[in-house]
Amino acid sequence: MQDVSSRPRVLIIVENLPVPFDRRTWAEATTLQKAGYAVTVISPKGAGAQETHVELEGVRIYRHPQLIEARGGFGFVLEYASALFYQFALACWVFCRHGFDAIHACNPPDTIFLIGGFFKLIFGKKFVFDHHDINPELYEAKFGRKDFVHGILCGLERLSFRAADISIAPNLSYRRIAIERGGMPSERVFVVRSGPRLEWLADVPPAEHLRRGRRFLVGYIGVIGDQEGLDLLIEAVRRMVQERGRTDVQFRIIGDGPALKSMIELAKHLGVSDYMSFPGRVPDRDVLETLCTADVCVNPDRVNEMNDKSTMNKIMEYMAMGRPIVQFDVAEGRYSALDASLYAKPNDPVDFADKILALLDDPDRRQVMGEFGRVRARTVLSWEQEAPRLLKAYATILPLDPLAIPPIEQWSTAGRKDA
Repeated sequence: MQDVSSRPRVLIIVENLPVPFDRRTWAEATTLQKAGYAVTVISPKGAGAQETHVELEGVRIYRHPQLIEARGGFGFVLEYASALFYQFALACWVFCRHGFDAIHACNPPDTIFLIGGFFKLIFGKKFVFDHHDINPELYEAKFGRKDFVHGILCGLERLSFRAADISIAPNLSYRRIAIERGGMPSERVFVVRSGPRLEWLADVPPAEHLRRGRRFLVGYIGVIGDQEGLDLLIEAVRRMVQERGRTDVQFRIIGDGPALKSMIELAKHLGVSDYMSFPGRVPDRDVLETLCTADVCVNPDRVNEMNDKSTMNKIMEYMAMGRPIVQFDVAEGRYSALDASLYAKPNDPVDFADKILALLDDPDRRQVMGEFGRVRARTVLSWEQEAPRLLKAYATILPLDPLAIPPIEQWSTAGRKDA
């Protein structure tokens, strides 16, 4: 391994979630670090990640305060401006204290190019745009309109691509956006999917107490926001319980987000709170126990431009653990899952409920779908398959000394932190 002072240095900036809880960012950071880069991360603080400065598995992490997630156009401006201030201040601190050769910006928001552009223009540093979310579509999904703020987000996206030396896309849909909407040359856009890391996905004994005395368990693991469609899932649960008389199914909703409180209230309002548990963010062991106990896992993301083009981490984690899936029919969700999932009619909670019940009542089908997903996730979609693609992208702008690169099996050995 190279001496730390001579290793290529990467500064990763992410605002969407705290690190290490942003799974894609943490996989990228640890992969780069294991490969021989010196990696520093700037991220917001959050539940379970309140330390201002911490070092985990060789990666330095600096965290800043975070405002409550925006609920309107003005809120977006306030949230992004605050984050940008802290990010720039910490980037200057890292530059003076540790130095860096490239800034790796993980959106949202699409404002980090201002920091990357500053250091690129003044100091000649490289800028990597890691396209996690398509923000114009995300704004439309959250607020249901294309207004002045939507136009600003389109402009910020274009500027992010123009500033970038390379762009990293999580799927082919995002790659097309980078080329067609962002004007990026195709040879500078690299697809690196957000696959699950296999060393984290260990089978554990089922935890029967999670069923709360009921016959079946249905699991959800992910962010709980306005665009994740949890309200549609809760309506599907209501129809299953109150109209179909299915009182033998328990739902476990793991995750945190701005809509968690309102979803808990909605479940109470619809009279299904006894059939749904919302434990929030939980430790690794609890996540694995839920996945290994669940008979079916669900992804109720609404069918819209945002979700149709986005690859969801939870889908591949369900698959890697051999869980059959029910989701609405979105393009990238279907690409990931193929025959591991049933696909309900767009945004239709009645059909969603029917698909869940169809799987619960057909154990043989569940087994076949689960095994198909397990094999596909572990042999085609895992992070171990994607890590070399990330390093290939970096080799075009910040190559390593070939003699210093460790064996491939060491590139992504860091375990996932709490979900």
